[in-house]
Amino acid sequence: MVVAGVGLCMLVLTVSGLVSARRVRGDSANYLVAGRTLSAGLVGAVLISQAVDSNATVGNADLAAAFGFWAGAALPIGLALCLLLMGLFFARRMHAANVVTLPEFFRRRFGRGTELSASLLTVASFGLLLAGNLVALGFLLERFLGVSYTVGILITIPLALLYTITGGMFASVYTGVAQVAINVVGVIALVVWMGSTHGFTAPGGLGAGNLDQLTSADSGAVVNWATIIALGLGNLVAIDLMQRGFSSRSPGTAQRACFSASAGILLFCLPLSFVALAAVGVVGDAEGPILYTLLGEHAPAWLAVIVISGILAATVTTVSGVLLSTASVLVRNVLQVDAGSAVMTPRIMTATRWATLPMAALGAVVALRVPQTGILLTLAFDLLLASLVVPFALGLYWQRGGAAAAAAAIVVGMGVRLTFFVLTPTIYGVENTLFHVDNDLVSASADGWSTFWAAGACLVTYVAVAAVSRRRAADEGPAPLPAPAVPDLAVAR
Repeated sequence: MVVAGVGLCMLVLTVSGLVSARRVRGDSANYLVAGRTLSAGLVGAVLISQAVDSNATVGNADLAAAFGFWAGAALPIGLALCLLLMGLFFARRMHAANVVTLPEFFRRRFGRGTELSASLLTVASFGLLLAGNLVALGFLLERFLGVSYTVGILITIPLALLYTITGGMFASVYTGVAQVAINVVGVIALVVWMGSTHGFTAPGGLGAGNLDQLTSADSGAVVNWATIIALGLGNLVAIDLMQRGFSSRSPGTAQRACFSASAGILLFCLPLSFVALAAVGVVGDAEGPILYTLLGEHAPAWLAVIVISGILAATVTTVSGVLLSTASVLVRNVLQVDAGSAVMTPRIMTATRWATLPMAALGAVVALRVPQTGILLTLAFDLLLASLVVPFALGLYWQRGGAAAAAAAIVVGMGVRLTFFVLTPTIYGVENTLFHVDNDLVSASADGWSTFWAAGACLVTYVAVAAVSRRRAADEGPAPLPAPAVPDLAVAR
């Protein structure tokens, strides 16, 4: 029954993506940002899907079961914090800027060089985010369909590509709304079932009341806070988050969507940390994601179908959003297809569809190399925090600082972060199997601290360079973003 239910969900997702292609109607604006027509409810739904995908939910459960409640809860708390900050300070300004991708902001504010740097950094980081979701999907299909982990990943990619290539942003919206409804039912049912059958208990030292997880380095406090900060701030420059916000019908709509999604993430995801802790005593030392083991071997089949289908729907929505946003950046900001055109041409949409293929391949390679769930989610935004968050935030609100300040901040921040990434033997508490050079200089105690050191280095560098740079002309307006030279959402007929 579980296999049939999950298979039916995959079929429905694929069909919904194909149906959504009718909304595109050959219009590039419809494909990339849904024509800027979405309501706060719809945008909020697809923003919530970013946090209830398999990367965050399965990663949340695994981290909570292994390291304690706050290690898992740090993921939804960080993502909710990001959307709160986005709604308070950035959503209105960025929507009013009338850009289609985030690197376009960097081009207008700092020039072509910073646009290209931002494009490459976001694409590389989102390759990690994509990989984390593929990891969880690979484990899911391995657990419930009996295929190997590798085959599970190779099955997932064509399905996600199929409806992303056809439906674009509308495909993400369609599945996003459906998965929120499924997940509401699934989370409530899972919590009620766990409480009524097994109760909510936690292994010693791992419960929510053990606040040393937030105060003691020996109990993982540094890593937990680094996770919250990396997601809370690093996610501000997430290109899929931005693109979903740009799809709103107005700046106010984008802001309201962020606030509602922030609350929804906490309501949907925090209960999974409690479930994971209680599941430790139920499943024992079983291998693989603890949530999958709980649902596959101990929960009733109907509950497993609902919860897994919800996670699957959210994950495919996130994978689609990542593929679409990274492909858009590659086409518009790196390759600059039809950059001189006064309208968004059909060539842009065609090129964007083709660009999803190499991004899918990159995600698959990383997923096969690093079979971790929540760690890849955090690492993706950790790298963005070390490089782009400071130029983005200060560039939007502070007139001082130009291309030199942005370039220096990116180079120094990324240099510090990558140095510690290569030298530190662990990544957010797990073994560094991606890139690690054995050495006697840096121990595992640097894990977590390096997130703050890199972000601090980026901030200090930007401010220092901006402080010694020439002031802008006195008559220059306070807004750092000039009006776009061309109507970005005009459509070639």
